[in-house]
Amino acid sequence: MLGFSHRSLANFLFWVTQKKWFLITMMVGIILMLLPTPDGLSLEGYRIIIIVITALMLIVTEPIPLPAIALYILISEVYLGIGSANGIAKSFMNDAVFFIMGSLMLAVAIIKQGWDTRIALGIIKITGNKTANIAFGFTAISAILSSFIGEHTVAAIMLPIGMTLIHFTSENDEKVQNISAVLLFSIAYGCLVGSIGTPSGGGRNVIMIDYLRSSNLSISYIDWMLLVYPLVLIQIPIVSWILIKSFPPEYNQLDSGVRKLVVQVAKSAELTGRNSVAAFIFLLVFLGWIFFSETIGLGTIALTGVLMYLVGGFVKWEDLSKNTHWGVILLFGSTISLGANIKSTGAAEWLAGSVINIIGPILNTLPFLGDLLVTIMTTVMANVLSSSATVAVLGPITMNIGNDPMHMGLVTAISSAFGYFTAVAAPACTIVYSSGMVKAKDFLKVGWKMGLVSIFLLVIYANTYWLLFS
Repeated sequence: MLGFSHRSLANFLFWVTQKKWFLITMMVGIILMLLPTPDGLSLEGYRIIIIVITALMLIVTEPIPLPAIALYILISEVYLGIGSANGIAKSFMNDAVFFIMGSLMLAVAIIKQGWDTRIALGIIKITGNKTANIAFGFTAISAILSSFIGEHTVAAIMLPIGMTLIHFTSENDEKVQNISAVLLFSIAYGCLVGSIGTPSGGGRNVIMIDYLRSSNLSISYIDWMLLVYPLVLIQIPIVSWILIKSFPPEYNQLDSGVRKLVVQVAKSAELTGRNSVAAFIFLLVFLGWIFFSETIGLGTIALTGVLMYLVGGFVKWEDLSKNTHWGVILLFGSTISLGANIKSTGAAEWLAGSVINIIGPILNTLPFLGDLLVTIMTTVMANVLSSSATVAVLGPITMNIGNDPMHMGLVTAISSAFGYFTAVAAPACTIVYSSGMVKAKDFLKVGWKMGLVSIFLLVIYANTYWLLFS
């Protein structure tokens, strides 16, 4: 009847089973739409909060691909009257999105240069063959590099380096499980702690700078480093110490692995002037971020570097098109649009006011508890969402808590990097997990320790060191 068969019904029921969380989320959204608008909140503000709630449910349960969730956010903003089609499009595309696009493309161009084994050997020449020292070296170089070129890029570069050293140590992965965990987590967690160090360390930082600008507040590249980079340096030895204690390595020295690495580098092609030019181009991008980010924009500078790599023939467009994660760019842009509209509709101010009404008396008595609350809230969200999505959603809210939007904005941006607990909390963790050498339970085993240390360290740091700049 009507062209339907038992097979069609079976396929429909299977689809319902697969998409049950999507259907549940839509039902939650419809129910919320039918409820009265809370006092003091505009209709548009209430609707953007509904979009946030449903988007979070979809991101957590993931019944549809993440890029599809990005599309859901964008079209919902138009259909629910948050803004016009052109207005939403403008809120989607800005310099922060250009930065993510450019940094992902720069990652492809850098990996094409084949610097992995040479970087590994360079680290070991400094640290020596002792496992604990190598772990510290991996953490330090990952942290320092990710401060400037982003965790996506560094994790992608460093993963083959770590895997090469592990395979050279033992061809049987079962015999070096703890060494694998130590080295690979050194990369992932090094990238996370380093990504807070400069504005170019991650999309979350660029989003926060964009929010600060919209509040008529400005922070330069150098000022950000002065405020935040000491925290990066403090956390580097803590990361390697916690990892060694959590995963006691099977070998205290990696002599055989290092010897094989030396042989491989000796057999590889010599570096050419072309490699030097490629490195010089990235140096120019880095200097541009430092000196011209406030006038030209981080994203425009990153895309300038990509253009130079393309013109110089260091990478082909086909490689960029194939290896750039366009879905990440789409999701990033949609969360920026969401955050911008949370602010423009007054929802951010209403939510912040609700929080302050609950904890206001405590904040007035013990101001540092505001930092602790924001840090814990952001850390929890960052382990469910991406760090960029967390800042995009929470930034406009947390900046309204307390009397110093700059202070709270930086606390939010920094704590969004504490995605230690799960394999999907941060790109660096996902990249390392994709190696198959660490298990999901390993993240929980060591992540809660790093999380607690980082949370309390940030609260103490923000209420002591930052006082020197007030």
